[in-house]
Amino acid sequence: MLGVIDATPLGNAPWVTRKAQYNGVLPQNPPPWMTAQYEICFRNTLVCAHNMISNPDFAEEFDVAPYREYNTLLKRRYTNLMSGDWAWSQADIISDDPDTHGAMFCPVVLGSDKTTVSVATGQNDYYPLYMSWGNVWNNVRRAHRNAITVVAFLAIPKAEKRYAKDPTFRKFRRQLFHSSLSTILQPLKQYMTKPEVVRCADSHFRRAIYGLGPYIADYMEQVLTTNTVQGDFYEGPDLRCKEHTELLVELVDLKNLWEGYGIVGDLIPFTNDFPRADICQLISGDLLHQIIKGCFKDHLVDWVNDYLKLTHGETKGNDIIAQIDRRIAAVPAFTGIRRFKQGRDFKQWTGDDSKALMKVYLPAVVHFVPADMARALSTFMEICYLLRRSVQTEDTVARVSQCLRRYHNLREIFRTTGTRPNGFHAYLRHHAIDHYPQHIVNFGAPNGLCSSITESKHIKAVKEPWRRSNKYNALSQMLETNQRTDKLAAARVDFAARHMLEGTCLSEAVRSFLLAGALEEDDNMADLDAEVHAEGEGDGEGEGGKEPEWDYGDVVEGSRVLGDVSLAKQPQRNYPKSLKALGRHVKVPQLPLLASMFLYDQTHLEPLPDDSLCPPCPPLSKLSVFHSAAATFYAPSDLSGIGGMRREHIRATPSWYKGPPRYDCVLAEKDPSLEGFRGLHAARIRLFMSFSCNDIEYPCALVRWFSPVGDEPDDLTGMWIVEPDYNADGSSLYGVIHLDTILRAAHLIPVFGDAIIPADFHYSQSLDAFNAYYVNKFADHHAHEVAF
Repeated sequence: MLGVIDATPLGNAPWVTRKAQYNGVLPQNPPPWMTAQYEICFRNTLVCAHNMISNPDFAEEFDVAPYREYNTLLKRRYTNLMSGDWAWSQADIISDDPDTHGAMFCPVVLGSDKTTVSVATGQNDYYPLYMSWGNVWNNVRRAHRNAITVVAFLAIPKAEKRYAKDPTFRKFRRQLFHSSLSTILQPLKQYMTKPEVVRCADSHFRRAIYGLGPYIADYMEQVLTTNTVQGDFYEGPDLRCKEHTELLVELVDLKNLWEGYGIVGDLIPFTNDFPRADICQLISGDLLHQIIKGCFKDHLVDWVNDYLKLTHGETKGNDIIAQIDRRIAAVPAFTGIRRFKQGRDFKQWTGDDSKALMKVYLPAVVHFVPADMARALSTFMEICYLLRRSVQTEDTVARVSQCLRRYHNLREIFRTTGTRPNGFHAYLRHHAIDHYPQHIVNFGAPNGLCSSITESKHIKAVKEPWRRSNKYNALSQMLETNQRTDKLAAARVDFAARHMLEGTCLSEAVRSFLLAGALEEDDNMADLDAEVHAEGEGDGEGEGGKEPEWDYGDVVEGSRVLGDVSLAKQPQRNYPKSLKALGRHVKVPQLPLLASMFLYDQTHLEPLPDDSLCPPCPPLSKLSVFHSAAATFYAPSDLSGIGGMRREHIRATPSWYKGPPRYDCVLAEKDPSLEGFRGLHAARIRLFMSFSCNDIEYPCALVRWFSPVGDEPDDLTGMWIVEPDYNADGSSLYGVIHLDTILRAAHLIPVFGDAIIPADFHYSQSLDAFNAYYVNKFADHHAHEVAF
């Protein structure tokens, strides 16, 4: 089998290894790092580019030219890399040359980041370099699909502790990085000034001209690639360009360059070896390390804890922090939100953990901090969620800029309270967020160039191949694994394009048998296919087992379609078969009346007058109860399929994983003419059911209603507050609604106020134990857009 894979020509990009060594003047007793040889393993980047450009999987998801897109209000839209001003300006330069005029501009997106595969077995570090084709859409790059590939494993020079800060060693380490990248990218250089005819994903041949595109990197990689001083930055981003830097290097000595401008003047960036490349302008924003893990988790969360200890003392401050952790643990379950069983106090944080904490943190701390501190947190989270949208507009950029100005004013509360008395100049990540509006204008939506893309690629390109190796000279085995994986992926795409993967082996065998004339009944084939595809399908809602810590929801592949909500495939057994008995079973005795009112609304254009009695419920049949429904909707900024579609399950089960009940909340349509939450209802599902009346099937839900508190969102959190509705006799107000009126699931978080959460409080009680709730617009990006 391995021999067949190795012989596959598709996706072939062989690895080569080169050795590098320090070539300066050696002292009398040179340190080991000067005499050591360093291996750099890399692929032919031109071959890798061809594999991406010709991949038929991208046939309808790439841009052949830069473009400017406008919405119906003639406002500019920024989405993929080719929609930004940088690609447009590069195309202008290319078109000025008669030899390259009309060529398809193909920017190469690079990204590098060290990763550790095992600490226990000797700190095994690897340094992968990734490459992507800038013409593919952001959603394709985020979903990988061979749109991003590992092209090199760079050397990691190491020295004894006494040499670690030696200027000569540090210079060698930087120079090795830039020289390696320059060597790796050499195959592309000749076609950066002379077009190459290539076959594209849509099977058309075009003249391609290559160029270096944005570089995906965290802060340490940005320092390395730009030859700047760590822990420093040069105020004046408009002047940070190739020409200005070269002029400074020519006029200013090395010491003043280092101390006054934060520039390492005795090294030349690798981009200087290639045309139309300026590394100072190619560094993209990094949402993961700068915004999510940086400003939020590492800064704001820590600053809040420092404020609590500074204001209340160490002992009481820790008690409040423990209470915050209990509130976080008490947050109701929701698709896409991690369960923090012990709060946020754990050691190893991932990017997903930081994103999850951001979704539930604000309601837990709002009543323990000053008003401006809560507003600062809310405003920063608003910035973060705006930046992470897949479609940016001029209005979005303006909102980000406005929120940035507001945040800079509000964060002064950390200075005035003594939490950060020296201000924020030293916090480079806070400085970096000021550049994001310009990043959007230059490179499109930032989530298409985030280091989370390369971080997740580490798993497939580095960590899994390392685990499959025998750990001895593991790198050579990892290279072979990557080579075979790429060939298999390319072969699968090619087979799919040739319609070779339609059906199953069994169905194809039977089809061949039918074509041979052995069977005459054509419908047998359809029956067999139905059986094969139905195998293993089932609802499984509420089945026994260990409760998952994180329900990510489902990625829905395929093109964009209108969203809908559908009931589970199988109804639940052992439920009453009449509305009256079912109402008594779920302790909502007015269920027949509610169903009658629902049917009246479904069959009449005008609503029932307030002073009129509802007609009796007509005879019903086929009454069924379900424990879940699935909401499918367009949410490109969230974890979704290539078409941007996402599916979330809405639960209404009396026992969730053999534990307490779970009755989720939803957003239902109220007035489509109003924007945001003003046009929606908040409700809690008590029962999913369907029944037939006059031969028409009605899928519906019994819900408990919530009403907003006030006409505007809460001033401190920016979220709407709702409270349960009650009848005149003090009983809960219920209603029956059609499934088509449900937009999606909603996440309600209690307004904790001054409540003290006991240690044994279970999160399943949260939606019953409090008087008011926040409609959590930070639950995911789609909720942020619809519940503002």
